[in-house]
Amino acid sequence: MTASLLDYVKSGSLYFLPHHAISRVVFKLTRIQSPLVPYAIKGFSKAFNVNLKEAVKSDPKSYRTFNEFFTRAIKPELRPISSTKIISPVDGTISQFGRIDNYSLIQAKGVTYSLEKLLGGNKDRAETYKNGQFITIYLSPKDYHRIHMPCSGKLKEQIHIPGRLFSVAKHTVNTIKSLFARNERVVATFDSEHGPMAMILVGAINVAAIETVWAGLITPPKAETITAKNYSNKNLELKKGQEMGRFNMGSTVILLFNHDAPRFIKTLEADKSLKMGEALSEE
Repeated sequence: MTASLLDYVKSGSLYFLPHHAISRVVFKLTRIQSPLVPYAIKGFSKAFNVNLKEAVKSDPKSYRTFNEFFTRAIKPELRPISSTKIISPVDGTISQFGRIDNYSLIQAKGVTYSLEKLLGGNKDRAETYKNGQFITIYLSPKDYHRIHMPCSGKLKEQIHIPGRLFSVAKHTVNTIKSLFARNERVVATFDSEHGPMAMILVGAINVAAIETVWAGLITPPKAETITAKNYSNKNLELKKGQEMGRFNMGSTVILLFNHDAPRFIKTLEADKSLKMGEALSEE
């Protein structure tokens, strides 16, 4: 989709906002216990068309904080796990997908960005996924915000990469160059059952926290330098469909596989909605 003048106007205003300060305020507000929480949940659900009937706890009064609601569990029977080799790790909408062209990924029509920069400037990490395949999935505010494993794998490394917190909505993806390589993000690399795999959890404005099941809350606080933790000796294995992390508010997940991984199904297309557990691969 070609960017419009309005897209540039909306995106341009984001450069001047104190991204992290706004997000930290949201972090605190969404964790306040108040009698007003159920009313906030009802208003939000109506505004964004949230299907509360899918939640394990469908009554807004059952949540102590807004964040508990936002990271709500979904009834497992509503998200069956496909028998195919790779599944969608989240509910969301496909932004882009396809082959990694040497070391370049598609951000939007006519816009690419660097695999090396996405992975924190590390050439060795980038080499692993050279000419592999990727998929970028956007989670809107209405979506289920727990993140699951697209296939089984053993955790190798977790990298936290500081950055901006631009919105990851379509208008910013279409206009801000190297958006996903500029925003704060958490990269988890795995030795999966189908070879090397990376899951990139991209932060965005109002995404006041990113967490993983093995490390807990990673952001906040704001960091200044890239940090990497090696988990190779921890023998931490997660099964396909198992929860691996959570977002607070909407954001984006990027999956990377090397060139030997199972191919994505031919019916995938940009702007297609996905449910967690839905098939991504041909087999």
